[in-house]
Amino acid sequence: MTHTSTDQARMTPTFRELTDQESRALLSGHNAGRIAYSFHDRVDIQPIHYVVSGNWLYGRTSHGGKLTTLAHNPWCAFEVDEVRDMFDWDSVVVKGHLELLDPESASEDAYEEGLRLMRALVSGTFTDHDPVPHRLILFRVHISEITGRSARPTR
Repeated sequence: MTHTSTDQARMTPTFRELTDQESRALLSGHNAGRIAYSFHDRVDIQPIHYVVSGNWLYGRTSHGGKLTTLAHNPWCAFEVDEVRDMFDWDSVVVKGHLELLDPESASEDAYEEGLRLMRALVSGTFTDHDPVPHRLILFRVHISEITGRSARPTR
């Protein structure tokens, strides 16, 4: 439902913090979000698809600037939103460190878990039927902090 500017002027939104359980439910209920990372005085944010399992968020990326930056500073933030209207939304932010999952140098169990989860999301992951074959890097972000906020319209 879209409101006119007159309707919006009459609304007083109610904001609240989401509980840990609500935040995790929102995070787990989606598979596309944005990862933010920084190096020196520069901050970047990029969309990714992801899967959550326990205290880990798994994703894929390709070689490039994001990976180089995260190799120098593995701390990142991740956000997912559910927006229904200007004053009717939920948002979750995760903060944690990123680990690259390399089958030769990382924990084999962590790599296999990440691969299993990504294949549950995109069945062709790392096969000849992969819709994004250039995304060769599997990673996970530890959910060290999770916070959520919500807005609802009230009249």
